[in-house]
Amino acid sequence: MYEAYWGLADPPFDNSPNPKFFYLSPEHEEALMRLVYTVKHRKGCGMLTGEYGCGKTTLSRALIQRLEADRYEVGLLTNPSWNAIDFLCEILYQLGVETTSRAKTELLHQLHELFFRNFQTGRDTVIIVDEAQLIDDNGVFEELRLLMNFQTDERFLVTVVLIGSPELVPKVRALRHLDQRISLRYHLNALDANHTARYIDHRLTTAGREGEIFTEEAVRLIFDFTRGTPREINNLCDIALLVGYTRRLKAIDEKIIADVIRDMVGVS
Repeated sequence: MYEAYWGLADPPFDNSPNPKFFYLSPEHEEALMRLVYTVKHRKGCGMLTGEYGCGKTTLSRALIQRLEADRYEVGLLTNPSWNAIDFLCEILYQLGVETTSRAKTELLHQLHELFFRNFQTGRDTVIIVDEAQLIDDNGVFEELRLLMNFQTDERFLVTVVLIGSPELVPKVRALRHLDQRISLRYHLNALDANHTARYIDHRLTTAGREGEIFTEEAVRLIFDFTRGTPREINNLCDIALLVGYTRRLKAIDEKIIADVIRDMVGVS
């Protein structure tokens, strides 16, 4: 509702994983490069971890954008709270195969046929598991490991990318046979003060804004409160723009940010 007032074509601080607004900080760029390398060089399995709200989901969408649709078939799994059978069924579904089978052997046969058919036609199969820390059934991790047994003499038939919060790390380490299969790992941190300012500017510019809205002092306070976590930056900036609109302000200064923070933490 405030976009026209601030000269914006789109909401700049929406928390949906829109690759259009993806900000390539040095760490995000490194993470994306490693994931692309894992997929394009068929490394079997890669793992990206990071604190909540650091942009992992948006990064996964940016990865998909960089994979040519005619070369890669990608299955994106975003709610991995399954048992092993449901997990295999969900992979098939995300890769375009609906099945009524509940027999593990049959499901694995269908997956192998799909992977091998892609291989024969010059396509690579990629499975991305977002929020992988939510996997509670070790049987699911075992199926992930077994998927990496699908290979020819020269290459893996599928690449698995695990994305999750730091809680994923001890879960994987506890499963030695899976842990050993992960060829590339990266941990994504929050933004520093400099990149917090650049992130805010990038989001506003991408949304169509010409000229600054937030003062330097406001940006410093945003960083101090959010510690550079993109999701928290988005929440704070979004409400600040709304407040600025309702008060018909020309810019957002540190007083507005302080007011919004007090509202967010419930301090009168």
